[in-house]
Amino acid sequence: MDEATRELVRGWLTKARHDLDTAGQIAALPDGHLDIAIYHCQQAAEKAVKAYLAFRDHVIERTHDVERLVSAATAYEPAYAAWVAAGALLTPYGTAYRYPGEAATPEPARTEFDEALREAQALFQFTLSLIPGEAHP
Repeated sequence: MDEATRELVRGWLTKARHDLDTAGQIAALPDGHLDIAIYHCQQAAEKAVKAYLAFRDHVIERTHDVERLVSAATAYEPAYAAWVAAGALLTPYGTAYRYPGEAATPEPARTEFDEALREAQALFQFTLSLIPGEAHP
């Protein structure tokens, strides 16, 4: 992998990790807003898959659709097919709680957030396992 690709992949992975950290930090606060925390779960998953696509020299589409990104990654690594459902789960959180009137409730339930965080963390770890250590943050 050339230096430019390595830095791009590392950049995506670093941002994904920061989103995961931020989601957990917000959720741990006594008055943490889970609507913002769950958004960071979606962002982490999106950026993790974009890191993998960058590693494969795939042109990164400007989209927040995690399911679509996972499907693109499946062309390079068939094991990504197991993550399509996670992509479908996480994609709506890019907008669902960010704007008034988008969601049925103003904040997700704790169980909904916990599931989103688990899925985002697992997808991040899976992606990390496919990328050489030299590009890890």
